[in-house]
This record gives sequence, structure tokens and C-alpha cells, in this order.
Amino acid sequence: MKLHRMVRGVQVPAFFYGTAWKEERTRELTELALSAGFRAIDTANQRKHYLEAGVGDAVAAAIAAGRCTRGDLFLETKFTYARGQDHRLPYDPAADTTTQVAQSFASSLEHLHTDYVDALLLHGPSHTKGISPSDWQAWHAMEELAQTGKARLLGISNVSLDQLTALEAGARMKPAFVQNRCYARGGWDREVRAFCRAHDIAYQGFSLLTANQRELTRPAMTQIARRVQRPVSAVVFCFALQVGMIPLTGTTSLAHMHDDLASFDFELSADELRSVEEIGDQPALGNAAG
Repeated sequence: MKLHRMVRGVQVPAFFYGTAWKEERTRELTELALSAGFRAIDTANQRKHYLEAGVGDAVAAAIAAGRCTRGDLFLETKFTYARGQDHRLPYDPAADTTTQVAQSFASSLEHLHTDYVDALLLHGPSHTKGISPSDWQAWHAMEELAQTGKARLLGISNVSLDQLTALEAGARMKPAFVQNRCYARGGWDREVRAFCRAHDIAYQGFSLLTANQRELTRPAMTQIARRVQRPVSAVVFCFALQVGMIPLTGTTSLAHMHDDLASFDFELSADELRSVEEIGDQPALGNAAG
């Protein structure tokens, strides 16, 4: 399998390192991920769950040390509404949405020590249903940033099929990415993934392991892992890559980082892909996966 894929004319690494919930270890773990071989880093300007500045410090250190160049890297961040933030807001809470997007983005560039990001995502719609006027204001502000070249690609996370359909239909600049938590019991977000395939949108799946611990104990998973002589986690990531996802991992273990990247080195058969696709319907066995 290829280490990169083309998304709207941009070369994008096929596997991302996610930096949520790393707190004071963010710089250390991002540097570790870069040393392991990851070249795509996902973050957000949401201090409640991310330390974006730690990502930027890690990237700056890696570039200064000559381990990579800015052009080697794919940096992805997000604009997060106030309802998803704590008191450490990266914008004026009294400002309109357009201004908040601009302020958050300027802060992200400062945190990341860069003058552009490779992808800017809307960190979920403002409501659980529909695309609100605030969402359209945010998206149009993001489109303006993309038109200046400061954000190469746009996307949205934590989005339902109905919301994605509405956004794709109405946006001047169509979303290039969807980033969703991916549950096996929902067919690995099958309907959203199908929409993405039909509309040239790259699907990023996160929590592939943590959201599916029960499913990872199923006999089919252990049988596949035994055949390929890989951990079950690598089987999941290999599946994700083969069905067209861009998987994210947030592991804090260097050994697991290497295991995850080794998912490119083998392939599952058509029957095995089907078995993993349907694993949410299969009976559990044994203890939860570690």
C-alpha cells in the first residue's frame, strides 16, 4: 500500500498521528511520532483537549534538527466553537463567528510556527442536527483562508451524513476531509464513508481502537492477526487503509507507533476485509483488547 494519497491535488500522508489528550506530553510525543516516521500531525486550537503549541514546538525542533522540512509535513488543525472549549478560548467570545475563525486561525499559525496549514477543519457543526447559520459563517471564513493559500484543504469533523450532505451541496469550496469517530458496530461509519467516496472526500477515522475494544476481541480478529502475524491493532489499521480511510493513531508508545506504520507492509484478503467490515455483528469472545 502507498504511504501517500492525492486529495484534491495535494499529496497527503495516508496515516496521521493524533495529538488529542496528550497535555504536557504533547511536544515529547509529537517528536516521538516524527522520529518514528509519521509525517501528518492532527491537532486543534482547543486547549480543553489539545496543546497545539506543543505540536508546533515539536515540529520546529524537528525541522531545526534537520530531521524533516516543513514541506515534508502535513499539519492539520481545527476551529472549535465555544461550546467545545473551556475558559482558555483562542478568540474573543463576544465576536462574531467570522472573526472568531480568523482569530483562532491566526493563533494556530503562531502555535505551529508556520505561515500556512495543510488542512483546516471545522471541529463539528454547532448543533447535532443541520448546518446552522453559524456553521455557514465559519465555513465561508474558512473558504476565505483557503483562497489566500493559508489553508490548503478544508474539512469537517464529528459530522452526520445529513449534515455532510447539506455542507457538500452548499459550500463554494467543497470539504476535502471528513474526520469522524469510527465505530465497528456502525459498519465503521459505512454510510458517511460511502458518501465520501462518491464525492471525492477523504475519510479520516479516529478512535479506531479505543471505540471498538469489545469488537477487537472477536474470534475473526484474532484469527486474522494470527495469520498475518501482527497485532490486532495493525489488522484494524490495515483494514482502514485498504478500504480507503486515512486512519489516526494517538498511541504514546514508540513500539506501537512502529507497529502502526507497519500496517502498510501487508494486506488482508477480500474475505478478511469483509470479516472486519462486519465485525460489529459478530459474537464477542474473551476479554477486552488492551
